[in-house]
Amino acid sequence: MKRVGICAVAQTTYERNKWYQRFQGMALDVLEELLAQTGLDFSEDKGINMTISVSDDVFDARTISDSGMTDVLGAHFRCEEKVAQEGLQAVYYGLAAILSGHQDVVLIIGHCKESQGESRNLVTHMAFDPYYTRPVGLDFLAAAGLQARAYGLRSGLSEEQLARVVVRARENAAKNKYTNEVAPVTAEEVMNSPLLADPIRELHAYPVSDGCVGMILAKEELAKKLTDKPVWISGTGNCMDSFFLGDRDYADNFALKKAAERAYKRAGVKDPKAEFDVVELSDQYAYQQPMWAEGLGLCEDNAGPAFVDSLGENGGPAVNPSGGMLAGNPLILGGLVRAAECALQLKGEAGEHQVDGAKKALAHGVMGPAGQYHTVVVLERD
Repeated sequence: MKRVGICAVAQTTYERNKWYQRFQGMALDVLEELLAQTGLDFSEDKGINMTISVSDDVFDARTISDSGMTDVLGAHFRCEEKVAQEGLQAVYYGLAAILSGHQDVVLIIGHCKESQGESRNLVTHMAFDPYYTRPVGLDFLAAAGLQARAYGLRSGLSEEQLARVVVRARENAAKNKYTNEVAPVTAEEVMNSPLLADPIRELHAYPVSDGCVGMILAKEELAKKLTDKPVWISGTGNCMDSFFLGDRDYADNFALKKAAERAYKRAGVKDPKAEFDVVELSDQYAYQQPMWAEGLGLCEDNAGPAFVDSLGENGGPAVNPSGGMLAGNPLILGGLVRAAECALQLKGEAGEHQVDGAKKALAHGVMGPAGQYHTVVVLERD
C-alpha cells in the first residue's frame, strides 16, 4: 500500500484566555507557518487539494462553525470538510482521502477557544440525551467522576499516584514552549486541591485552554519532496462504546482496546509494551493516564497505577513528554495535538522535551463521556 506522510506541523501556544486574538487569527498564524515549511499554496497545479477543519458549533457559539474559517483555510478554492469533537479523526479522514486516490495533499487545521463560554461543563452537558440524562445534570466532568471512582476501586489507584501523574505532567509541560502557562505543582498541592467531582480534584483536570494546531498530509512521493523528514501514518483505528452510560462498564476499556487492536494490526505492531519510543495519550483527567495505558496495551489490566509509577525508571516509552492534556489543550483538539507532538518527536523538532532517537510513536484521542469514543494512530519515521 502507498504511504501517507505528515510533512509539516504548526501550533500556537495554549493559553487560558487568548482574549486578544480571534480564532481566525490563530488559524492564520498556523496556516502561514505550514505554507512556509512546505512552499505549498492553493494554486491548481501544485497546491493544497483539500482542507479539513476541526471545530465545534457550541464552543464557537455559532452554527456551522467551519463557515467562519473557509477564507482563512483557502477552502473557497478547494474541497473543505469538517471534523467536530475528536480532532484526531481529521488525520484519519485525511489519510483516507489520500489513500483513496482522490487527493494528493490535505491541510488540517483545528481551533478552539474554550474561554469564550461561561462553562466548559455546559458545553459537554449538551452531548447527553435531552430526555433522560441531561435533566439530571450530567456533563463530561460528572461522567469522569463516576469512571474515576469505578477504575480506582478496580485498580487500587491511590491519591498519591494521581498526584504523581499531575506533578510529572507539569514538569514535562515546563519544557514545552507551547504550554508555558501551567506552573509546576507539588504532590501536596494536588492532593489538597478542591474536589470537582469526587474523586476528581481541581488539579486532576485539564485546564481551560485556547489554541490552534495544524499539519499537512501528502501522498508518499510528494511527501518526500516537501520535506526530508516525513512522518508516516502506518496504522489507524477507532471505536465507539454505547451512548447511554447505564449500558457501559465504566472501568472497562472496551472501545480503546478495539481501536488500538485495529491500529496495531494495520501497523504490524506485535508488542505495544516494547515497540513505541513515544506515547502521547489524551489524559483529560489524571486517572485516565493509567487507565488508557491499560487500554493501549502498554501494561496489563489493573497494572496502570504501577505503570505510571515506573515511568522513566525501567525503559519503555516516554509517555506524554509534551505534558499531555493535563498541560492544557482544548478538549476537541486533544488527539490532534497528540499527533502533532508525536510528529515533532519523530522529526527531531520537539525542542527541550525531545526524546532521543524516537522512531515510532503512538497518538491517542478520546471524546465523549467517560471515554466513550477513542482514536489511535501509529506514526513512524524511516
